[in-house]
Order: sequence, then structure tokens, then C-alpha cells
Amino acid sequence: MMKAYLIFFVSWLFPGSGHFFQKKYLKGTVFLIGILLLLTLGLVMQGKFFGLKPFHPLWALGFLGDLGNGIFYFFIRLIGLDQGTIEAVTFHYGTTYMVSAGLLNYLIALNAFDIARGKRK
Repeated sequence: MMKAYLIFFVSWLFPGSGHFFQKKYLKGTVFLIGILLLLTLGLVMQGKFFGLKPFHPLWALGFLGDLGNGIFYFFIRLIGLDQGTIEAVTFHYGTTYMVSAGLLNYLIALNAFDIARGKRK
């Protein structure tokens, strides 16, 4: 059972890796490319990551959604591409893509967890 939790954590940290460890290479590749595509489109559309400065429940949910991007969240924050440009016409779309990538990665990690527990194929 501990292996399933480790696979969940690794899959959250790097999208698709939980499937790679379980020899589900096609699924892992599709998931990794999908998350990277959503994040890249969000950055190109000049979206931003949510922060916790103005504490509000919806901002906290946005932050948790962004945190779902795992290592990519920390990398994007580190290089400073997380601020976006609110004047851009596509700002809100880009922000939504970035949150969606994180939320989708949570579902991918849960799928890897279920496979590791033997609940799914």
C-alpha cells in the first residue's frame, strides 16, 4: 500500500511518471504531453499562477489547482514566468489553462494511485 502512495506523490511531482513506473508508457507520455501543452499555452496566453496574498477561498482553490502542476509549478515560479500580463486579451484564458493543468494532474496522479492499488488496469 505504501508503494501506491509513493506512486501518487511521484506522479503529482512529475506528470505521467507514476504511469511510467507501472510500465504504462503510452498513458504516461500522453499525460505528460497534455500537461505540458496546457501549461505552455497558458504561459503563451500570458496567464498567471494564483497566490495566497489576498486570502479568499477561491484564491486558495486557485493556488491549490496551480500547485497540482508539481515540479513545473516550482520551475515556472523560479524563473519568474508566473505573473502574467493582465492587460493581455488572453490573460484569463491563460490563467484558466494553467489551473486546469494542475487539476488534471491531480486526476492523473489519482489514476496512477488506483492502478498501483489494483483498482484499475
